[in-house]
Amino acid sequence: MKKIYVLIIILISLSLIGIVIVQVMLIKNAIKLKTEDIEQNIQFAIVEVGGEIAEQKGKFPAMGSPKLYPEWPSDQLLQLLKPPTVAQRYNPTQIYEKLKKSFQKYGLKNTQFEFAILNRRNVGNNYEMQTVNFTRLLADTVRNRAFWFPLSAPGGSFAEGLVADEELWVLVPNVKTILLPSLSWMIAGSVLFTLIISTAFFVTVSTMLRQKKLSEIKSDFINNMTHEFKTPLATISLAVDALKNEKVLQNKEKMAYFSGIIKDENKRMNKQVETILQAALLDKQDVQLNFKAHHVHDVINGVMDNFQLQLEDKQGKATVLLNAQNDVIEADEVHFTNLLSNLVDNAIKYSKDSGLQIHISTVNVGNHIRIRIEDNGIGMNRETVNRIFEKFYRAHTGNIHNVKGFGLGLSYVKAMVDAHKGKIKAESAVGRGSVFTLDFPLLR
Repeated sequence: MKKIYVLIIILISLSLIGIVIVQVMLIKNAIKLKTEDIEQNIQFAIVEVGGEIAEQKGKFPAMGSPKLYPEWPSDQLLQLLKPPTVAQRYNPTQIYEKLKKSFQKYGLKNTQFEFAILNRRNVGNNYEMQTVNFTRLLADTVRNRAFWFPLSAPGGSFAEGLVADEELWVLVPNVKTILLPSLSWMIAGSVLFTLIISTAFFVTVSTMLRQKKLSEIKSDFINNMTHEFKTPLATISLAVDALKNEKVLQNKEKMAYFSGIIKDENKRMNKQVETILQAALLDKQDVQLNFKAHHVHDVINGVMDNFQLQLEDKQGKATVLLNAQNDVIEADEVHFTNLLSNLVDNAIKYSKDSGLQIHISTVNVGNHIRIRIEDNGIGMNRETVNRIFEKFYRAHTGNIHNVKGFGLGLSYVKAMVDAHKGKIKAESAVGRGSVFTLDFPLLR
């Protein structure tokens, strides 16, 4: 069974990892395709504007063709025939508006851009025209994308070969930021569904482990219950067989002895049944508590009186220091007595072979009364302390085999402490004993 759980967890883990990898690959591919699509649209917009500007370069200005005189020197004739540059035909605002309009046409309405007109024939600064941030952003080629288009006069026009060698450069800062609005729904959906699948995976694994734990607890509980009922039943069976003996029937003392055994074992079985039924009622929250004002010190003294014989049998000693000035709380007498009795009973059960010492004290802390029950028994390790209040959990007691039970005592104690609006804390160390500290609100 354990191997099946491990196999299921491994398979689900691999599936989850595979889904995440596929999602990442799909998103990367979508980003790549979208980037190419945006860059293509940017190029289309630049080609459209660049083509329009280049076409104008092949025409004379609006004033018409210049009048030529043969007696003019050849250099003056060439100067008159030379078409104006882009910077002479347009101002930066006009080119910016053309680009902006073209960007909107190709679905790039809110795209930020910078541009420049580059003249290859100029010496020194080749830029005839540029926006304020063009040079600064051009230096960062990792984040910013630059596009260019040659502004050549159309073939066959009068300006072919005479026009300046110019280029239109457009720079789009951080192209990836344009992707976010268009891919945000895809990324958000992918992350959301991956989280849902991951949560479902962890819930499934957690449920499986919890079911496995409950199955083990159920098996332990059945084994403990079988042992707890088998022992008194066997004792009763032997006592009944003994009562059938003629010699026993003629001896009143032996009759009373075996009858007493049957009665005691019957009480023991009834007590175990009551414990199980009580746990069932706690699960259903059907326990009815009768809260009244009670003196904690009186309850403690009554509990210690009931355990006096067991302490003497163990050759143990109990020290009671009731230092609280105010000990009145609102409590159910029966259940409050039972929770204290369970703690004292555990201190006796899990004691060492000799030298048992139990120390019980009370003190007022603010508007609460603090009860401290300390013993010098076998103690508990950290794992046991962390799980001590779990239902059906029983600590491993090593070579101590006379400690029996269903693992319900301390879970009942915790439930009753909570029902009385109190708090309980367990501290222990192996071989050094245990300390239980309980705080209950005082009756105002």
